Amino acid sequence: MKFSKEPSEEEKNNWQNDPNNWVWGMFYYNPEDPRLFPPKKIKEFGWTTNFANPNSVLVMIILILVVLIFILFAH
Repeated sequence: MKFSKEPSEEEKNNWQNDPNNWVWGMFYYNPEDPRLFPPKKIKEFGWTTNFANPNSVLVMIILILVVLIFILFAH
């Protein structure tokens, strides 16, 4: 049985700074990180999505649908 423990701030920072967790330098992908919205590489630039989290796909689909609906019905 796998026990999930909350990662420490140091562990989160190590994940954030590890270039192996960034696809093409801009997409965060870390299956060990339970966060859906971790901060970007440069934290002042906001947040990104952890694409290894299964919920991230759902969030991105909803976001795209909201934008498309707004564009289609804004006229």
